[in-house]
Amino acid sequence: MKIALAADEPYAVHDTIAAELTRRGHLVERFGAIATGNDASWVTTARAAATAIVDGDCDEGIFLCWTGTGIAMAANKIFGIRAALCGDPGTAAGARVWNHANVLCLSNRTLSPDMALEILAAWFDTDPGDKGIAGVRELESLDTSTRSLGVAPPT
Repeated sequence: MKIALAADEPYAVHDTIAAELTRRGHLVERFGAIATGNDASWVTTARAAATAIVDGDCDEGIFLCWTGTGIAMAANKIFGIRAALCGDPGTAAGARVWNHANVLCLSNRTLSPDMALEILAAWFDTDPGDKGIAGVRELESLDTSTRSLGVAPPT
């Protein structure tokens, strides 16, 4: 698989992740700070990497920012992306089974190299199976515009 590896700030743990992806036989496409070595907007980075996935240039993604929350929120704005913020291996495995997540979001702040390897193992070694298919179909049918929810857009 070709994996979009994206982050808004450079962190040493990114080298551990890239090396593990390569060891597992994946190709790594780098985005944002992982590509340039310089800080980048988490929104712009998420958009570029997520677009590469939905366009078919990459198969899945691993996105990182300080908490993992912002880059997950930005990625999930792109239709077809199911980004899951995972801080432990069990959550990563569950995101695969129940949500068929195609982007793993991680926190630069809390991620040690050992935990990164454990989370990646859970992510890649968990077969999504069929359990979450109905939920994914229901998710894709949502109209998430604020107008349809009866909520006025922020001003």
